[in-house]
Amino acid sequence: MTDERNFRSSYYEKVGFRSVEEKKSLEILLKERPLDKAKLKQFCLRFAVPAIYRNLLWKIILGVVPVYTESHAFVTAQRKIEFDDLKRALCTIKTVEENSKPHHLFLTMWILRSRRVSLDMNAVLETPLLKAMSQLAESVTQIIDATHEPVDTFWVLGGLLDIVQKIHGDVGRLQECTCTLLEREDSELHRHLVKISTLQFLPYETWFCSCFAGTISDSSIPKIWDKIVAGSYKILVFVTLVTLTSLRRLLLRCEGIDYVLDCINNISEETAEMIVNKAIELWQQSGSALASMSQITVNSVQNT
Repeated sequence: MTDERNFRSSYYEKVGFRSVEEKKSLEILLKERPLDKAKLKQFCLRFAVPAIYRNLLWKIILGVVPVYTESHAFVTAQRKIEFDDLKRALCTIKTVEENSKPHHLFLTMWILRSRRVSLDMNAVLETPLLKAMSQLAESVTQIIDATHEPVDTFWVLGGLLDIVQKIHGDVGRLQECTCTLLEREDSELHRHLVKISTLQFLPYETWFCSCFAGTISDSSIPKIWDKIVAGSYKILVFVTLVTLTSLRRLLLRCEGIDYVLDCINNISEETAEMIVNKAIELWQQSGSALASMSQITVNSVQNT
């Protein structure tokens, strides 16, 4: 019996949640009327979100659908109308084509909706921020499956891009925190990266504004985005820290930024999963965002 329970616990963790109780807690929260967005955020911060519920949770937290479930069908229909209008407008002015790649189409639609459209859209899309956003958009279209759920994908992506705008204004502080933490956690690696004039020139803006899309594999990165969607992009500092310390053996042999970036840009899926899990662990140990949110204990969630 004990062996069976251990096997089941291991299996549940692999598919996205650590215990049956956590899954039941989430299912109870999703039955509340109206939905309690604060509790759902808290769940995302405390636990790994089951993949089968991720799309719905992100839509609720990002405001794609309201907390009143009886309004979901109406709001979803309105979202589709606006989606079609944006796409039609861009096709009409020949900014995109019907066969444009989904991530390019959705990013351009978001730019139009955000009133950032320009006569020279190519120049806009070549800015560092938009390049990072494009990486994020490409991963989102793979994770949510833009082919079968284009409307959901666009609106969830839009919510993430709105968060990225806030992150962009905070890149300097996040970079400073990363360097400070690295010096504290691994002084040898910190000294080496400073010595080879690399630490201050790492692509922090790209990493933070893409939320590590394109660097960490699509199979692992959603667990980080759960925390960002729930309101804590501070976790990106820990992803950066753990990425560097996990590759320390290779990085200590590097003699320039090109070699460092080559190591980081070739992270395996197995290493990416380890980085994500360790980053979440360190982020939670640091206090994460839980102290600043509504204090809802695990017991109160489970007994709701």
